Amino acid sequence: MKLVKNISLAFVSAGFMVLAATAEAKAINLTYDSQIGSPGFGPGELFVPQGITVQDDTGNVYVSNGRGLNPDGSFNPELGNKVEIYNPSGEYIGAVGSGGTGPGEFDEPSALEFSPKNGNLYVGDVFNNRVNVYDSKGNFVNSFGEGLFGGLIEGRAFFGPSGITFDETNNVYVGDFSNDRILKFTEDGELLGSIGSAGTEPGQFQGPAGVRISPTSGNFFVTDQFNNRVQVLTPEGEPLLVFGEQGTGEGQFNQPIGVEVDDQENIYVADSINSRVQVFDRQGNFLTAYGEPALNEEGQPVAPPQLGEPPFGDPLDLTPGRFNWTAGTSLNDGKLYVGDFFQGRVQVLNVNRDEDSKKVPEPTALLGLGVFALGGVATKMRKNKQQSA
Repeated sequence: MKLVKNISLAFVSAGFMVLAATAEAKAINLTYDSQIGSPGFGPGELFVPQGITVQDDTGNVYVSNGRGLNPDGSFNPELGNKVEIYNPSGEYIGAVGSGGTGPGEFDEPSALEFSPKNGNLYVGDVFNNRVNVYDSKGNFVNSFGEGLFGGLIEGRAFFGPSGITFDETNNVYVGDFSNDRILKFTEDGELLGSIGSAGTEPGQFQGPAGVRISPTSGNFFVTDQFNNRVQVLTPEGEPLLVFGEQGTGEGQFNQPIGVEVDDQENIYVADSINSRVQVFDRQGNFLTAYGEPALNEEGQPVAPPQLGEPPFGDPLDLTPGRFNWTAGTSLNDGKLYVGDFFQGRVQVLNVNRDEDSKKVPEPTALLGLGVFALGGVATKMRKNKQQSA
Protein backbone atom coordinates (compact mmCIF):
# COMPACT_ATOMS: atom_id res chain seq x y z
CA MET A 1 0.00 0.00 0.00
CA LYS A 2 1.40 3.38 -0.96
CA LEU A 3 1.76 5.95 1.79
CA VAL A 4 -0.46 9.02 1.71
CA LYS A 5 1.78 12.08 1.76
CA ASN A 6 -0.59 14.75 3.06
CA ILE A 7 -2.99 14.03 5.89
CA SER A 8 -5.02 16.62 7.74
CA LEU A 9 -7.55 16.63 10.58
CA ALA A 10 -10.70 18.71 10.18
CA PHE A 11 -13.35 19.36 12.79
CA VAL A 12 -16.52 19.91 10.79
CA SER A 13 -19.21 20.16 13.44
CA ALA A 14 -19.72 19.32 17.09
CA GLY A 15 -18.55 15.80 17.79
CA PHE A 16 -17.56 15.00 14.20
CA MET A 17 -13.96 14.61 13.12
CA VAL A 18 -12.69 13.91 9.63
CA LEU A 19 -9.27 12.54 8.72
CA ALA A 20 -8.78 13.70 5.15
CA ALA A 21 -6.08 12.77 2.67
CA THR A 22 -5.22 15.52 0.24
CA ALA A 23 -4.00 14.95 -3.28
CA GLU A 24 -4.11 16.79 -6.55
CA ALA A 25 -6.91 15.55 -8.77
CA LYS A 26 -6.54 15.51 -12.53
CA ALA A 27 -7.96 18.51 -14.32
CA ILE A 28 -10.98 17.65 -16.47
CA ASN A 29 -12.80 19.39 -19.27
CA LEU A 30 -15.58 18.26 -21.60
CA THR A 31 -15.75 18.97 -25.32
CA TYR A 32 -18.33 18.12 -27.96
CA ASP A 33 -17.59 15.06 -30.09
CA SER A 34 -20.71 13.99 -32.00
CA GLN A 35 -24.44 13.31 -31.94
CA ILE A 36 -26.33 10.01 -31.89
CA GLY A 37 -29.92 9.88 -33.11
CA SER A 38 -32.16 12.73 -34.19
CA PRO A 39 -35.61 13.93 -33.11
CA GLY A 40 -38.56 12.10 -34.62
CA PHE A 41 -40.64 8.92 -34.67
CA GLY A 42 -39.00 6.94 -37.47
CA PRO A 43 -36.41 4.13 -37.26
CA GLY A 44 -33.35 5.36 -35.40
CA GLU A 45 -35.04 8.61 -34.39
CA LEU A 46 -35.50 9.41 -30.72
CA PHE A 47 -37.82 11.13 -28.29
CA VAL A 48 -37.29 11.44 -24.53
CA PRO A 49 -34.16 9.23 -24.43
CA GLN A 50 -34.23 8.15 -20.77
CA GLY A 51 -31.32 5.72 -20.54
CA ILE A 52 -28.01 5.16 -22.34
CA THR A 53 -25.41 2.41 -22.09
CA VAL A 54 -22.54 1.06 -24.18
CA GLN A 55 -21.89 -2.63 -24.82
CA ASP A 56 -18.25 -3.33 -24.02
CA ASP A 57 -17.68 -6.09 -26.57
CA THR A 58 -19.07 -4.23 -29.57
CA GLY A 59 -18.95 -0.55 -28.61
CA ASN A 60 -22.60 -0.33 -29.70
CA VAL A 61 -24.70 2.33 -27.98
CA TYR A 62 -28.11 1.37 -26.57
CA VAL A 63 -30.69 4.11 -25.92
CA SER A 64 -34.09 3.76 -24.24
CA ASN A 65 -36.68 5.37 -26.52
CA GLY A 66 -39.75 6.71 -24.77
CA ARG A 67 -43.47 6.12 -24.81
CA GLY A 68 -45.06 7.36 -28.05
CA LEU A 69 -48.08 9.65 -28.16
CA ASN A 70 -50.71 10.30 -30.81
CA PRO A 71 -51.43 13.93 -31.78
CA ASP A 72 -54.31 13.99 -29.28
CA GLY A 73 -51.96 12.98 -26.47
CA SER A 74 -53.15 9.38 -26.20
CA PHE A 75 -50.65 6.53 -25.88
CA ASN A 76 -49.47 4.87 -29.08
CA PRO A 77 -47.55 1.62 -28.42
CA GLU A 78 -46.36 1.52 -32.04
CA LEU A 79 -44.21 4.60 -31.44
CA GLY A 80 -41.05 4.17 -29.40
CA ASN A 81 -41.10 1.66 -26.55
CA LYS A 82 -37.85 0.12 -27.75
CA VAL A 83 -34.20 0.16 -26.92
CA GLU A 84 -32.56 1.60 -30.03
CA ILE A 85 -29.08 0.36 -31.03
CA TYR A 86 -26.38 2.39 -32.79
CA ASN A 87 -22.93 1.27 -33.86
CA PRO A 88 -19.82 3.08 -32.52
CA SER A 89 -20.06 5.55 -35.41
CA GLY A 90 -23.62 6.47 -34.43
CA GLU A 91 -25.37 4.63 -37.27
CA TYR A 92 -28.69 3.02 -36.43
CA ILE A 93 -28.52 -0.80 -36.61
CA GLY A 94 -31.64 -2.14 -34.87
CA ALA A 95 -33.66 -2.34 -31.67
CA VAL A 96 -34.52 -4.51 -28.69
CA GLY A 97 -38.15 -5.01 -27.66
CA SER A 98 -41.43 -3.45 -28.77
CA GLY A 99 -44.46 -1.80 -27.23
CA GLY A 100 -46.84 -3.82 -25.07
CA THR A 101 -47.31 -5.67 -21.80
CA GLY A 102 -46.19 -9.17 -22.79
CA PRO A 103 -42.86 -10.90 -22.20
CA GLY A 104 -40.00 -8.76 -23.46
CA GLU A 105 -42.28 -5.84 -24.35
CA PHE A 106 -42.09 -2.31 -22.95
CA ASP A 107 -44.43 0.35 -21.75
CA GLU A 108 -41.80 3.09 -21.58
CA PRO A 109 -38.24 1.79 -21.14
CA SER A 110 -36.08 3.80 -18.75
CA ALA A 111 -32.64 3.14 -17.24
CA LEU A 112 -30.61 0.31 -18.71
CA GLU A 113 -27.26 -1.35 -18.10
CA PHE A 114 -25.25 -4.38 -19.17
CA SER A 115 -24.12 -6.82 -16.51
CA PRO A 116 -20.30 -6.88 -16.47
CA LYS A 117 -20.40 -10.57 -15.46
CA ASN A 118 -22.90 -12.27 -17.79
CA GLY A 119 -23.36 -9.62 -20.49
CA ASN A 120 -27.14 -9.48 -20.09
CA LEU A 121 -28.99 -6.21 -20.64
CA TYR A 122 -31.25 -5.03 -17.79
CA VAL A 123 -33.87 -2.40 -18.70
CA GLY A 124 -36.39 -0.60 -16.50
CA ASP A 125 -39.97 -0.92 -17.81
CA VAL A 126 -41.89 1.96 -16.20
CA PHE A 127 -45.62 1.42 -16.75
CA ASN A 128 -45.24 -2.36 -16.62
CA ASN A 129 -43.57 -1.84 -13.22
CA ARG A 130 -40.69 -4.24 -13.75
CA VAL A 131 -37.19 -4.82 -15.09
CA ASN A 132 -36.78 -6.70 -18.40
CA VAL A 133 -33.65 -8.76 -19.04
CA TYR A 134 -32.19 -9.66 -22.47
CA ASP A 135 -29.08 -11.57 -23.44
CA SER A 136 -26.21 -9.88 -25.28
CA LYS A 137 -27.94 -10.57 -28.63
CA GLY A 138 -31.20 -8.94 -27.57
CA ASN A 139 -33.16 -12.14 -26.85
CA PHE A 140 -35.59 -11.88 -23.96
CA VAL A 141 -34.52 -13.77 -20.82
CA ASN A 142 -36.95 -12.84 -18.03
CA SER A 143 -38.59 -10.03 -16.09
CA PHE A 144 -38.57 -9.32 -12.36
CA GLY A 145 -39.72 -6.80 -9.79
CA GLU A 146 -43.38 -6.66 -10.82
CA GLY A 147 -45.35 -4.63 -8.29
CA LEU A 148 -42.33 -3.50 -6.27
CA PHE A 149 -41.80 -0.10 -7.85
CA GLY A 150 -43.92 2.84 -6.76
CA GLY A 151 -46.38 4.65 -9.02
CA LEU A 152 -46.61 8.32 -9.92
CA ILE A 153 -46.88 10.69 -6.98
CA GLU A 154 -47.84 14.35 -6.92
CA GLY A 155 -45.11 16.76 -7.97
CA ARG A 156 -43.06 14.19 -9.89
CA ALA A 157 -43.17 13.67 -13.64
CA PHE A 158 -41.52 10.25 -13.53
CA PHE A 159 -41.86 7.01 -11.58
CA GLY A 160 -40.86 3.37 -11.63
CA PRO A 161 -37.37 1.87 -12.05
CA SER A 162 -34.67 4.53 -12.28
CA GLY A 163 -30.90 3.93 -12.22
CA ILE A 164 -29.43 0.41 -12.60
CA THR A 165 -25.98 -0.71 -11.45
CA PHE A 166 -24.10 -3.88 -10.39
CA ASP A 167 -21.75 -4.81 -7.57
CA GLU A 168 -18.70 -7.07 -7.90
CA THR A 169 -20.75 -10.23 -7.26
CA ASN A 170 -23.29 -9.25 -9.96
CA ASN A 171 -26.09 -8.29 -7.62
CA VAL A 172 -28.20 -5.67 -9.40
CA TYR A 173 -29.37 -2.45 -7.72
CA VAL A 174 -32.34 -0.56 -9.14
CA GLY A 175 -33.57 2.86 -8.08
CA ASP A 176 -37.21 2.81 -6.93
CA PHE A 177 -37.93 6.43 -7.78
CA SER A 178 -41.30 6.99 -6.11
CA ASN A 179 -40.63 4.81 -3.06
CA ASP A 180 -37.37 6.72 -2.40
CA ARG A 181 -35.14 3.69 -2.06
CA ILE A 182 -32.73 1.46 -3.97
CA LEU A 183 -33.72 -2.19 -4.37
CA LYS A 184 -31.13 -4.98 -4.32
CA PHE A 185 -31.69 -8.13 -6.42
CA THR A 186 -29.70 -11.17 -7.41
CA GLU A 187 -28.80 -11.31 -11.10
CA ASP A 188 -31.85 -13.57 -11.56
CA GLY A 189 -34.21 -11.05 -9.95
CA GLU A 190 -34.63 -12.36 -6.41
CA LEU A 191 -35.20 -9.45 -4.03
CA LEU A 192 -32.49 -9.28 -1.35
CA GLY A 193 -33.23 -5.98 0.36
CA SER A 194 -33.22 -2.22 -0.03
CA ILE A 195 -31.20 0.88 0.80
CA GLY A 196 -32.54 4.25 1.91
CA SER A 197 -35.92 5.72 2.77
CA ALA A 198 -37.91 8.88 2.07
CA GLY A 199 -36.65 12.12 3.55
CA THR A 200 -34.03 14.86 3.48
CA GLU A 201 -31.44 13.52 5.91
CA PRO A 202 -28.20 11.88 4.71
CA GLY A 203 -29.01 8.38 3.45
CA GLN A 204 -32.60 9.40 2.64
CA PHE A 205 -33.95 10.29 -0.79
CA GLN A 206 -36.61 12.22 -2.65
CA GLY A 207 -36.43 10.58 -6.07
CA PRO A 208 -33.21 8.54 -6.42
CA ALA A 209 -32.68 9.01 -10.17
CA GLY A 210 -29.17 7.94 -11.14
CA VAL A 211 -27.38 5.11 -9.31
CA ARG A 212 -23.78 4.00 -9.88
CA ILE A 213 -21.39 1.75 -7.96
CA SER A 214 -17.75 2.75 -8.16
CA PRO A 215 -15.49 -0.05 -9.45
CA THR A 216 -12.72 1.50 -7.34
CA SER A 217 -14.31 1.56 -3.87
CA GLY A 218 -17.68 -0.18 -4.24
CA ASN A 219 -19.40 2.97 -2.93
CA PHE A 220 -22.80 4.09 -4.25
CA PHE A 221 -23.14 7.42 -6.08
CA VAL A 222 -26.76 8.59 -6.25
CA THR A 223 -28.45 11.66 -7.71
CA ASP A 224 -31.16 12.63 -5.22
CA GLN A 225 -33.37 14.48 -7.68
CA PHE A 226 -35.86 16.45 -5.59
CA ASN A 227 -33.37 17.07 -2.79
CA ASN A 228 -31.16 18.65 -5.49
CA ARG A 229 -28.02 16.90 -4.32
CA VAL A 230 -25.65 13.99 -4.83
CA GLN A 231 -25.06 11.38 -2.16
CA VAL A 232 -22.19 8.91 -1.75
CA LEU A 233 -22.93 5.84 0.37
CA THR A 234 -20.86 2.88 1.52
CA PRO A 235 -21.58 -0.57 0.04
CA GLU A 236 -23.75 -1.11 3.13
CA GLY A 237 -25.73 2.07 2.42
CA GLU A 238 -24.22 4.31 5.11
CA PRO A 239 -23.85 7.97 4.05
CA LEU A 240 -20.33 9.24 3.40
CA LEU A 241 -20.76 12.45 1.45
CA VAL A 242 -23.63 14.79 0.60
CA PHE A 243 -23.22 17.82 -1.64
CA GLY A 244 -25.37 20.21 -3.65
CA GLU A 245 -28.38 22.45 -3.21
CA GLN A 246 -31.01 23.97 -5.47
CA GLY A 247 -29.80 26.70 -7.79
CA THR A 248 -28.02 27.54 -11.03
CA GLY A 249 -24.49 28.27 -9.81
CA GLU A 250 -21.47 25.99 -9.74
CA GLY A 251 -22.19 22.99 -7.53
CA GLN A 252 -25.91 23.75 -7.47
CA PHE A 253 -28.58 21.63 -9.15
CA ASN A 254 -32.08 21.80 -10.54
CA GLN A 255 -33.24 18.18 -10.39
CA PRO A 256 -30.11 16.15 -11.18
CA ILE A 257 -30.80 12.85 -12.99
CA GLY A 258 -27.92 10.92 -14.56
CA VAL A 259 -24.72 10.19 -12.66
CA GLU A 260 -21.43 8.56 -13.65
CA VAL A 261 -18.18 7.90 -11.78
CA ASP A 262 -14.74 7.29 -13.30
CA ASP A 263 -11.73 5.30 -12.07
CA GLN A 264 -10.62 8.22 -9.89
CA GLU A 265 -14.17 8.66 -8.57
CA ASN A 266 -14.69 11.96 -10.31
CA ILE A 267 -18.46 12.43 -10.46
CA TYR A 268 -20.37 13.43 -13.62
CA VAL A 269 -23.90 14.72 -13.04
CA ALA A 270 -26.66 15.48 -15.56
CA ASP A 271 -28.13 18.65 -14.04
CA SER A 272 -31.38 18.25 -15.91
CA ILE A 273 -33.38 21.50 -15.82
CA ASN A 274 -30.16 23.54 -15.86
CA SER A 275 -29.43 21.75 -19.17
CA ARG A 276 -25.81 20.97 -18.42
CA VAL A 277 -23.38 18.40 -17.07
CA GLN A 278 -21.31 19.21 -13.98
CA VAL A 279 -18.17 17.37 -12.90
CA PHE A 280 -16.87 17.07 -9.34
CA ASP A 281 -13.91 15.42 -7.68
CA ARG A 282 -14.40 12.59 -5.19
CA GLN A 283 -14.80 15.10 -2.34
CA GLY A 284 -17.63 16.90 -4.12
CA ASN A 285 -15.53 19.88 -5.22
CA PHE A 286 -16.65 21.46 -8.51
CA LEU A 287 -14.28 20.86 -11.44
CA THR A 288 -16.06 21.90 -14.62
CA ALA A 289 -19.40 22.17 -16.42
CA TYR A 290 -20.57 21.76 -20.00
CA GLY A 291 -23.80 22.72 -21.74
CA GLU A 292 -26.42 25.45 -21.80
CA PRO A 293 -30.14 25.68 -22.49
CA ALA A 294 -31.58 25.45 -25.99
CA LEU A 295 -32.62 28.92 -27.20
CA ASN A 296 -35.39 30.25 -29.41
CA GLU A 297 -35.01 33.00 -32.03
CA GLU A 298 -35.32 35.65 -29.33
CA GLY A 299 -32.44 34.10 -27.40
CA GLN A 300 -34.69 32.81 -24.62
CA PRO A 301 -34.54 29.26 -23.23
CA VAL A 302 -36.95 26.87 -24.96
CA ALA A 303 -39.61 25.56 -22.62
CA PRO A 304 -40.08 21.79 -22.33
CA PRO A 305 -43.28 20.37 -23.81
CA GLN A 306 -46.38 20.12 -21.66
CA LEU A 307 -48.14 16.87 -20.81
CA GLY A 308 -49.98 15.58 -23.89
CA GLU A 309 -47.88 17.59 -26.35
CA PRO A 310 -45.34 16.05 -28.74
CA PRO A 311 -42.22 15.26 -26.71
CA PHE A 312 -39.99 17.94 -28.25
CA GLY A 313 -39.14 21.50 -27.39
CA ASP A 314 -40.47 24.07 -29.84
CA PRO A 315 -38.33 25.21 -31.52
CA LEU A 316 -35.52 22.68 -31.51
CA ASP A 317 -32.01 24.06 -31.05
CA LEU A 318 -29.61 21.35 -32.20
CA THR A 319 -26.49 23.45 -31.78
CA PRO A 320 -23.73 21.33 -30.20
CA GLY A 321 -23.74 21.84 -26.45
CA ARG A 322 -27.34 23.09 -26.26
CA PHE A 323 -29.77 20.91 -24.30
CA ASN A 324 -33.45 20.97 -23.43
CA TRP A 325 -32.86 19.08 -20.17
CA THR A 326 -30.01 16.65 -19.66
CA ALA A 327 -31.13 13.20 -18.55
CA GLY A 328 -29.65 9.69 -18.93
CA THR A 329 -25.87 9.33 -19.09
CA SER A 330 -23.17 6.75 -19.80
CA LEU A 331 -19.40 6.98 -19.36
CA ASN A 332 -17.31 4.68 -21.54
CA ASP A 333 -13.78 4.73 -22.94
CA GLY A 334 -13.21 8.45 -22.51
CA LYS A 335 -16.64 9.44 -23.83
CA LEU A 336 -19.59 10.79 -21.88
CA TYR A 337 -22.97 10.12 -23.51
CA VAL A 338 -25.70 12.57 -22.44
CA GLY A 339 -29.38 12.38 -23.29
CA ASP A 340 -30.80 15.62 -24.71
CA PHE A 341 -34.18 14.81 -23.24
CA PHE A 342 -36.60 17.04 -25.15
CA GLN A 343 -34.53 17.29 -28.34
CA GLY A 344 -34.50 13.62 -29.32
CA ARG A 345 -30.79 12.98 -29.42
CA VAL A 346 -27.73 11.90 -27.46
CA GLN A 347 -24.74 14.24 -27.36
CA VAL A 348 -21.36 12.54 -27.09
CA LEU A 349 -18.68 14.45 -25.18
CA ASN A 350 -14.94 13.91 -24.94
CA VAL A 351 -13.64 13.62 -21.39
CA ASN A 352 -10.24 15.29 -21.41
CA ARG A 353 -8.03 14.72 -18.37
CA ASP A 354 -4.63 16.20 -17.57
CA GLU A 355 -2.44 13.11 -17.45
CA ASP A 356 0.42 15.07 -15.88
CA SER A 357 -1.51 15.63 -12.65
CA LYS A 358 -1.07 13.35 -9.72
CA LYS A 359 -3.44 10.44 -9.36
CA VAL A 360 -5.86 10.56 -6.44
CA PRO A 361 -4.98 7.83 -3.92
CA GLU A 362 -7.12 4.70 -3.80
CA PRO A 363 -9.59 4.53 -0.90
CA THR A 364 -7.54 1.70 0.65
CA ALA A 365 -4.71 4.19 1.16
CA LEU A 366 -6.83 6.35 3.44
CA LEU A 367 -6.11 4.95 6.89
CA GLY A 368 -8.55 5.65 9.72
CA LEU A 369 -10.76 7.73 7.48
CA GLY A 370 -12.81 9.42 10.14
CA VAL A 371 -14.83 8.94 13.29
CA PHE A 372 -18.05 10.23 14.72
CA ALA A 373 -17.93 11.11 18.42
CA LEU A 374 -20.06 8.04 19.10
CA GLY A 375 -17.56 5.81 17.36
CA GLY A 376 -19.08 5.40 13.88
CA VAL A 377 -16.72 5.27 10.93
CA ALA A 378 -17.03 7.66 7.97
CA THR A 379 -14.92 9.27 5.28
CA LYS A 380 -16.46 12.71 5.15
CA MET A 381 -19.82 14.36 5.17
CA ARG A 382 -20.33 17.85 3.91
CA LYS A 383 -24.00 18.64 4.18
CA ASN A 384 -25.06 21.76 2.36
CA LYS A 385 -28.36 23.57 2.67
CA GLN A 386 -31.06 21.32 1.27
CA GLN A 387 -34.12 22.50 -0.58
CA SER A 388 -36.93 20.38 -1.88
CA ALA A 389 -38.41 21.07 -5.27
